[in-house]
Amino acid sequence: MKKIITLGLVLALAAIAPQAISSEVNVYSARKEALIKPLLDRFTDQTGIKVNLVTGKADALLKRLTSEGANSPADLLITTDAGRLHRAKSAGVLQPVSSTTLNNTIPVSYRDPEGYWHGLSVRARVITYVKGKVTPDQLARYEDLADATWKGRICIRSSGNIYNQSLVASLLEANGEEATQAWANGMVGNMARKPKGGDRDQVKAAAAGVCDLAVVNTYYLGAMINSDDEKQREAAAKVAILWPNQEGRGAHVNVSGAGVTQSAKHREEAIRLLEFLVSEDSQAWYARVNHEYPVREGVEWSDTLKQWGQFKADNLNLSRLGINNPEAVRLMDRAGWK
Repeated sequence: MKKIITLGLVLALAAIAPQAISSEVNVYSARKEALIKPLLDRFTDQTGIKVNLVTGKADALLKRLTSEGANSPADLLITTDAGRLHRAKSAGVLQPVSSTTLNNTIPVSYRDPEGYWHGLSVRARVITYVKGKVTPDQLARYEDLADATWKGRICIRSSGNIYNQSLVASLLEANGEEATQAWANGMVGNMARKPKGGDRDQVKAAAAGVCDLAVVNTYYLGAMINSDDEKQREAAAKVAILWPNQEGRGAHVNVSGAGVTQSAKHREEAIRLLEFLVSEDSQAWYARVNHEYPVREGVEWSDTLKQWGQFKADNLNLSRLGINNPEAVRLMDRAGWK
């Protein structure tokens, strides 16, 4: 009888082993801890898989992965912008993943065609204008930013910023090199000041009267609107969003995303985490907390995103942003975009 009871106990323990035995997954994340750890904690609670998180600057993490090579402990790289994801792929630090869940959930335009990386959340790079100084009928496209009307009236980040590089890469894809070079030349001539600071700084500058237009990512404006800092809220309240190119290809969008590393020792756990991050609950959390658009259809937006309304997004496959990045950088350099 004792043998039967013991055997039953062993079988019972085996049945719960996937939850009880501590498997793990190691994550390198360019997203700040507050913007990813709550989701990772939920993943651990639901699966029993421990997540070891290392956060850092995007370029530094890629350099670390490259230098560590096959000895890297990282299983999953989370970073921002398709341009950076493409760099990671080109550096040989990612491996392709085939997942029915990922393929059925993430639109084709938001993932690498060969499965090396997958988008997790979407942001648009838009034109914001100072209320009372500009009306939305004065411009409709990114291309209009090069018009002489806006001489000395535009605030935007430096050419070293990946978000601007990807915007220019999208223009290269849409309009070709010659037209995009002319646009970049015009943009530089229309800048109100030498580029400096981040996206929030561009909004603050517009609110302070330095410029009338500012080019920013939507989630930065969302963060300012919902900030605990009264000055950020006041600055954000002075500008409004203009959705560019709505009569044409649509607004330029980009992603935060992730890829399983080439060195992954816990590959299956990494894929399972990727799939978790595009679940309905995870996608709703992204939208609510960081004011980013879900990659998954049917997920409710945050109140801030709802207030900005529906918009047409460019359906360009974002892998093209990485492919066009070197030419975009050269083109910006030629224009004198500092």
